[in-house]
Amino acid sequence: MRLSIIIVGLALVGLGTVLTVFGAQETPMEVYKTPYCGCCDIWMSHMEKNGFAIQMIDLPDTTRDSVPSHLASCHTAYLGDYVVEGHIPAKDIRRLLKEQPEISGLVLPGMPEGSPGMPGPNPVAYDVLSFNSKGEVNVFASHEP
Repeated sequence: MRLSIIIVGLALVGLGTVLTVFGAQETPMEVYKTPYCGCCDIWMSHMEKNGFAIQMIDLPDTTRDSVPSHLASCHTAYLGDYVVEGHIPAKDIRRLLKEQPEISGLVLPGMPEGSPGMPGPNPVAYDVLSFNSKGEVNVFASHEP
């Protein structure tokens, strides 16, 4: 009898783990990009592999008022109240969503080699920046090659 209880208990724990893994909700994200951007597709694949559900919107021009022009990159994403611009690693976006700082969003200006979506033989160090509505810009995360 005791063995049966242990087996049933272990089965329920295993079932709970399976349901947690398969029932996990993805984080929705809208991504605005041009239809000709291959690096954006690679970045979106990185995001999907890290639990984000992408709704992609192709536009002829991705210039957005929500990101200061001097911080712009090649695609813009929205997650709730935050804007995310450029090839930002998923772990930085997860941190943003967990900590919920009082900022407008994150940016990675330019397209640094070695960032998600920008593979290449010569990766470089880069900083992911936060910005707010007052125009203040700070380093949110630093990445080594």
